[in-house]
Amino acid sequence: MWVDVLLLSQLARRPSHGYELRRRVEAATGFVLHNNSLYPALKRFSDAGAVTRTLEPQEGRPPRHVYALTDVGRELLHDLLADLPDDLAGDEAEFLARLAGFARLTPDERRGVLDARARVLRERRTRVAGLAEAAAPDADGDPGDPWAALVLDEVLRRVREEQAWLDRLATRATDTTAPTTDRTEEMP
Repeated sequence: MWVDVLLLSQLARRPSHGYELRRRVEAATGFVLHNNSLYPALKRFSDAGAVTRTLEPQEGRPPRHVYALTDVGRELLHDLLADLPDDLAGDEAEFLARLAGFARLTPDERRGVLDARARVLRERRTRVAGLAEAAAPDADGDPGDPWAALVLDEVLRRVREEQAWLDRLATRATDTTAPTTDRTEEMP
């Protein structure tokens, strides 16, 4: 679903042909977008009335299809951005695609997306902490699994860092201006 969010977000900026759209999504996110994801999504959007597809003539070449977002597409984009179900909130790409579209959301909608991600992180932290405890040496002389413990400690560190980052984002969620880039707030 994150692909849909990114494609619609780019089309909301301006109409594009497929290659340009793919290139813009990749340049904006670093995610590699393949044609086998791009064109089926554009077909779905077209069939649903979320985008229009027109032929643009090119000199000395076949015409190309240019896709433009419709009002239905804008509504679909808003709905996708504002809704982050718990089953998708654990997926980093799903969360980050929505975070990139926060300018289109109300402060309450932003908070809902952040809350969904925070719930998943709390559950992950509890689960991984239990696993880390089981992997640690115990009083009965069981040495545990030191490499597993090392990995689990790192996962816990990353979860704590992202939780702290989410807390900082939550304070910005009510701001209607674009955030400034703060390199100290990068995700691990």
